[in-house]
Amino acid sequence: MASLNDEMPDKPVDSASEYDGQDAEDPPALFKITVLLHSKPVDLSFYTEDATILDLSDSVAEELHIPPSNQKFLITPKTGLLRPPFKDPTLQLRTLQEKKIVLMGATTTEVEELHSELTERNARLERRRAALDAGRKVRANKYQDPKKAADEAKYRFHAIEPLSYLPDPQKSKRFLERLANDVGIKASMRKHGFSVGLLGELNPVEHTQRTGKTLGLNTNRGEKIELRLRTDAYDGYRNYKTIRDVLCHELAHNVWGPHDSNFWALCKEIEAEVKRNDYNSGGQSLGGEFYNPNDAGVADDEMDHGGWTGGTFVLGGVDKSASSNGEPLSPRSQREMMAAAAEGRSQKQREAKGKGKEKDGKDEAR
Repeated sequence: MASLNDEMPDKPVDSASEYDGQDAEDPPALFKITVLLHSKPVDLSFYTEDATILDLSDSVAEELHIPPSNQKFLITPKTGLLRPPFKDPTLQLRTLQEKKIVLMGATTTEVEELHSELTERNARLERRRAALDAGRKVRANKYQDPKKAADEAKYRFHAIEPLSYLPDPQKSKRFLERLANDVGIKASMRKHGFSVGLLGELNPVEHTQRTGKTLGLNTNRGEKIELRLRTDAYDGYRNYKTIRDVLCHELAHNVWGPHDSNFWALCKEIEAEVKRNDYNSGGQSLGGEFYNPNDAGVADDEMDHGGWTGGTFVLGGVDKSASSNGEPLSPRSQREMMAAAAEGRSQKQREAKGKGKEKDGKDEAR
């Protein structure tokens, strides 16, 4: 057996490079693997035949400064996406030589730069939010009207209730909320001190009679107001401004029951107030979901076509102005009064036509 001294050279080696490897040339690579990084090919050398996917990951970390936690290898065809820790760490690199390998991942430097940018961006956003919040507080303090806020809390619709058994009740709820929050409606309710318990929806089928359509209903002078929102075919919603006019009509029934001169004077006053306080030039913008182009609402001459059921015409309600003894109107009385109203309108139309013919006759006589 040879001793250690027998294996050592007779004289010491002067060149330290033979041992520290600083100036020594790398041995020739047995094979290379090409990866695409940011669409550019990068060759990585390997010196053993049994190099695996783990060796590829180590080389990427060492030479390209992409840590394993950031590495993703998209290998095509067939192999797919691989990332540390690998399901098969023994996968031989030799089997991947002819395949396309796309390396996805950020270098340590890129990650640090990105983190720095994100930190600075978040700081800018935080400063901007703080400035906006400060501006909002200043504006709120400057324009806050305590009396208006108190009046709006008192004179309003205290509940919203669509018909849950009809299609898409949430859409009807949004429509009712839009009416309740209309700036003109709110201003008029504050002025007249209107407080309505519930704003709800009428079912077109249940409120269409031979004598006409019921477009609005005011129960017990503001206990509940219901509006006809949907088209007769349930395929859309009626024109917003037309329904808002119906709401003005029903609000007037909070004060006056029968459709006399007092009622119509108040109704016109409310309509004028709503339009005057509408900051959006003729009403809030009409959203597509609330509008059916085949049904643009009800014409003006239909607005009270035997279908207004409010004030005097409340089934089960008491209206002393409607009967001499203050008793609730019966269903028959209600139908009779609706029919009488329709007949009255027809009579007025006939009289108007007669006056027109008489005028034409006078013109001809001249």
